[in-house]
Amino acid sequence: MINIAVLVSGGGTNLQALLDKEADHGFPHARITLVLASNDKAYALQRAQKYGKETAVVSRKNYQDQDSFDEAVLDVLKSHSIDMVVLAGYLSILGPKVIEAYPDRILNIHPSLIPSFCGKGFYGLKVHEAALARGVKVTGATVHFVNEIPDGGRILLQKAVEVQSGDTPEVLQRRVMEQAEWKILPQAVAMVSEELDKEKNV
Repeated sequence: MINIAVLVSGGGTNLQALLDKEADHGFPHARITLVLASNDKAYALQRAQKYGKETAVVSRKNYQDQDSFDEAVLDVLKSHSIDMVVLAGYLSILGPKVIEAYPDRILNIHPSLIPSFCGKGFYGLKVHEAALARGVKVTGATVHFVNEIPDGGRILLQKAVEVQSGDTPEVLQRRVMEQAEWKILPQAVAMVSEELDKEKNV
């Protein structure tokens, strides 16, 4: 079995989609072993505890530099024998140390069709505000591997969502979550964990 850590910063709606999928036997090759938050106020921690998941908090503000923060994150991941990392609305930046420790084993969900509206500064509602300001008719979500470039890793899955007239950023955000994010993130996790499990057992 592949041990997964889900990294979160806020409400944890994508985490919920993963927990629901797991409860429905959607990850035959993996289990969510740890939920790690960037702050202790993240509601995602309560979601995790309801499902009996171990939780941890590693806050960037408690570390003087990126290097020591990365070390702290790695220590927690290694102490839980984590094989794969899923960023589900995680707002802290992971540095080279973490990325090198998990090559092609860190997944991120981004609320647009990369390469549109992605990269530094594009997160949360900002993505949907930019999409509406540009007047796009189709947006969506992307699951990709994480590398040193924000939103720059290899794309795994994408799903398109129509923009409707009268959409506000909040309305569009909800539709992208429901129609795309909550579907393709669990799908990508199942896909990658199956591949990793096969490698592990070769």
